[in-house]
Amino acid sequence: MELKEYLIETFKFNDVANKQLLGKIKLLGNVDESIRLFSHLINTQCKWMATVMHYPGYENLSWWDPVYSCDRLEEEWDKSTGIWVNYITRKTDEELLAESISVNFENAVWAAPLKDIALQLNYHSIHHRAQIQMIIRQQGIEPDFLDYIGTKVKKLS
Repeated sequence: MELKEYLIETFKFNDVANKQLLGKIKLLGNVDESIRLFSHLINTQCKWMATVMHYPGYENLSWWDPVYSCDRLEEEWDKSTGIWVNYITRKTDEELLAESISVNFENAVWAAPLKDIALQLNYHSIHHRAQIQMIIRQQGIEPDFLDYIGTKVKKLS
């Protein structure tokens, strides 16, 4: 499997898992922290894309704001994931291995390969999804099985 295909597959897995998670979030009595964490995932994907593309003011975008209403989370998630899948689709593996150079809010210059930024977004999603799964369990609701392997195994007998 090519790097590009792997990255797209990973974004698609996180897309399906996070949308399934949204169904559980809507059942919670107290949704505030789950919505804050899910909004953070959206904002992170948007901020990283703005950084990679060097959009004006990218260094000042927030990782945490805005916090979206529960009814807007899926729409905003679709947008933030779609920009990454489309971006990666247009890149070659060689381009994905190239470094992206940016300046952060402290005017420090840094570089990271595009593939590592994409991987970070997906690993970051897994991290916060686990936090939200704990919130779901703490509120007395059984969380869904959202492990990657659950999408890959097949029953043979």
